[in-house]
Amino acid sequence: MTQASSIPAAERLNGIVTLRGSSPCRTWNGIRYLGGLSGANAGASRLSMNVATIPPGAVAYAHIHVDFEVMLYILSGRVRHCYGEGLSESLDNEAGDFIYIEPGVPHEVYNLSETEPVMAVVARSDASEWEHIINYPSERRARDGVS
Repeated sequence: MTQASSIPAAERLNGIVTLRGSSPCRTWNGIRYLGGLSGANAGASRLSMNVATIPPGAVAYAHIHVDFEVMLYILSGRVRHCYGEGLSESLDNEAGDFIYIEPGVPHEVYNLSETEPVMAVVARSDASEWEHIINYPSERRARDGVS
């Protein structure tokens, strides 16, 4: 499910770090990521940020962020978050929406379009980005044969 990431180099200038442009650096759990800033390239100790794309008709399978917060800003597209115990609740979001996900909340994210990708800016209170995410059981994950 996870492809190796290629962390883009960032410029460091007396306390300011800049990543000029970005390209795809990672595919994880049905989501494609543009390289962003994190502990690995910016030296951040508590933050990371990048841009995520969910392809048309795709799903980001159920998972939990362990001990870190996530905020998203939807740049384009429409998504459905199924969340909570057993993924029993749902909420639709679209371009222009800000979303906050508390630590420990199970959630699965669906792109509601079969033709347009969803793009979102993703900010995390975890500089490692990928180390503190665990899978959560989902009927969709089992049906698609994803472990």
